[in-house]
Amino acid sequence: MEGGDASTPQVIDASGKTVDDAIESGLAELGLERHEVTIEVINQGRPGLFGIGGEPARVRLTPASLELPEGEEVGYAQQLLEKLLALMDVEADVTVRAPETAGDGIGRTRAVLDVDGDDLGILIGRRGLTMSSLQYLLNLAVSRQFRNTAPFLVDVEGYRRRREEWLLDLAFRMAERVRSSGRSITLEPMPPNERRIVHLALAKDPTVETASIGEGERRKVAISVRR
Repeated sequence: MEGGDASTPQVIDASGKTVDDAIESGLAELGLERHEVTIEVINQGRPGLFGIGGEPARVRLTPASLELPEGEEVGYAQQLLEKLLALMDVEADVTVRAPETAGDGIGRTRAVLDVDGDDLGILIGRRGLTMSSLQYLLNLAVSRQFRNTAPFLVDVEGYRRRREEWLLDLAFRMAERVRSSGRSITLEPMPPNERRIVHLALAKDPTVETASIGEGERRKVAISVRR
């Protein structure tokens, strides 16, 4: 195994009878899903004769959070966002990192562009609407320059991470209420990325289930007892 303490994402080597077994073993050790890691097959393994002389399969798993996004489109997106901020007369730093959580759009977004500075509330707007509009314009420009690239996520002063933590706390509290009362609860309307956070947070809970209901901007997450 490589890496630091248990709280730090690690690159690990795992083994098993088959490649799939080795991958599942490594994912369990990391506590991650398959889409959250890069997998390198070190040895396909081979069965032995009557259980003798075989070799286990070995794989190396690298958490996506350890891989710095690279590529021409990444640099283009960062420079474009910096120019947009300058045109808005906003002084801020833009840094690039890999998506790490559901709130970052892990498995769906190319990279996260973190915007940091002083008094950037104007960039966030009410419930993040201004930030989302800025993100939309950025992705529109990038998609015209580069075909078939995953979208970028823009976060200002850690707003999305704080919102994700709030949504996770809400999801777990409401799930407990549903378990206690046996009655379904419907949350407030949310955009697709926020509903996804709630769905993923409770996906492995054996006692409750979630579903999106409603139409358009009024679409909500309903939490109910799992049947």
